[in-house]
Amino acid sequence: MIATRIFYNKCPLCDSEDLRKAVIGDCSKHPLYKEQIPSTMQWMNCQNCSHQFVDGYFNNEALDLIFEKTHDNQKVGYEIEKQRFISSRIVEKIITYKSSGLWLDVGFGNGSLIFTAKEYGFKVVGVDLRKDNVEALKNLGIEAYCDKLEQVDFKTKISVASLMDVLEHIPYPKQILKLLNSKMDESGCLIISMPNSESIIWNLMSQQNQNPYLGEIEHYHNFSRTRLFELLEECGFKIIKYGISERYRVCMEIIASKKQ
Repeated sequence: MIATRIFYNKCPLCDSEDLRKAVIGDCSKHPLYKEQIPSTMQWMNCQNCSHQFVDGYFNNEALDLIFEKTHDNQKVGYEIEKQRFISSRIVEKIITYKSSGLWLDVGFGNGSLIFTAKEYGFKVVGVDLRKDNVEALKNLGIEAYCDKLEQVDFKTKISVASLMDVLEHIPYPKQILKLLNSKMDESGCLIISMPNSESIIWNLMSQQNQNPYLGEIEHYHNFSRTRLFELLEECGFKIIKYGISERYRVCMEIIASKKQ
């Protein structure tokens, strides 16, 4: 089995070919690492839009190897009661702007956000690439798909879409954001969380050679707050609120709405 990366020949956000090599990350000690996968990650800086991304995304063979194993905290039902409180605070932020309709959770992981959104009265749908998680959700009577988002045929317009620590895993984020925008209702809401490479803590961790995200095997992008805001605007969203995510270290949380 050949596990490798498909190299970008231009920036995945702005299409610029003016790229520079940045830091090299070591993913050899990552829990999901397999020997067939390259042990280092070459990060690139786009000189045009200032986005940072790894030099290539995994081919299907590499993804199959990675998805053979799942972090405990990404398994459906993980710390279900504790996670319910974290998820409820996310839902509470959203219902200020959108209190009903279809809630799509992309890369739903342990399922907590889907369970909690359902508890608040939303109709819920989950999409994830880990087969065991999808089957677990289906067994609980929840609509779920083990497929790429662009392959799912939604019968109902999306009211809320959540990508909680997911967008940085997607090779071409702009395509997915534009797709979501096209499938949302007129006042659709988007909530996103991910690490913020503009934060002081990120800079300190990098200076001390202790930044875990530089060797995060599933990540293709390091987003700054500034670049994410620009991207959302480019894809037809208006920023509503910036906040700090409780889910992982150094993470930001953005709520945006579909532009009218």
